Amino acid sequence: MSNRLAGKTALVTAAAQGIGRASVEKFAAEGAKVIATDINLAKLEGFPAGVVTRRLDVMNADEIARAAAEIGAVDVLLNCAGVVHGGSVLECSEEDFDFAVTLNMRGAYRMIKAFLPGMLQKGQGSIINIASVASSIKGVPNRFIYGTTKAGLIGLTKAVAADFIGKGIRCNAVCPGTVQTPSLDERINANPDAEAARKAFIARQPMGRLGRPEEIADICVYLASDESAFTTGTEFIIDGGMTL
Repeated sequence: MSNRLAGKTALVTAAAQGIGRASVEKFAAEGAKVIATDINLAKLEGFPAGVVTRRLDVMNADEIARAAAEIGAVDVLLNCAGVVHGGSVLECSEEDFDFAVTLNMRGAYRMIKAFLPGMLQKGQGSIINIASVASSIKGVPNRFIYGTTKAGLIGLTKAVAADFIGKGIRCNAVCPGTVQTPSLDERINANPDAEAARKAFIARQPMGRLGRPEEIADICVYLASDESAFTTGTEFIIDGGMTL
C-alpha cells in the first residue's frame, strides 16, 4: 500500500457506484481520509475502514451548504454526479434540459462554491470534475444535452483553474469514453435488444472494450496527489481511442 494521498481529506459525490465508488476505494488505499456522499445511503456500504459516508444531493443547495459547514475544509473535491439523457435536440424536453444542466453543471458549481473557500484558507486544493469525451471534445450522436452539459463542465473547469491558479488551487476535468458501470447497464438494458446495444457501446472504442471504473479512478488519484502539482485546467482523455 502506498500513501500518495496521506494527510489529505477528499470528498466524493455520487460515490455509491461506478467511477465515484472506485475513486473512494483508491483514495482510501492511498491514505486519504475520504467522505463518500450520494443520494442513495443504502448503497454507501462496504467501503474500507475509515471512509465516512453521508447523504448528499448535489441538486439541493441547502444540503450542500450544511455539508460544507459540517465537514469543513477538504483537500480534494471529486465531482462525479451526473446523468445521461439520450436523443438529439429534437427529443430533448425542457424538463430534460433543466435536469441535466442542474445535475451535470450546477451541481459541480455549487460544490465548488461551497468547498473552495476552505481550500483557499489552506492555500491548496485539487478539484476534479468528471466530464466526458462526449462534450466539446467530440460530438456523439444522440447525446445532445449530455454532451452540451459536459462541454459546459469543461468550460467551468478551465474558468475555475484560471481564476485561482495563483492561490494553490488546481481544477481539472477527466473525460472518459464508455465505462462499464451500473448506470451503463441500466441504459443498455432499457434497449429492446440489450445485446446489440452493448456491442454498439463497445464498438465505439477502437480498443474493443469498455473502460473500467478503476482505470478512471487511477487518473483521479494522480490529479488528487501532489504528483500533478504542475497540472491545472486540463482535460484528461481516457477513452480507449474513441476520439482518434
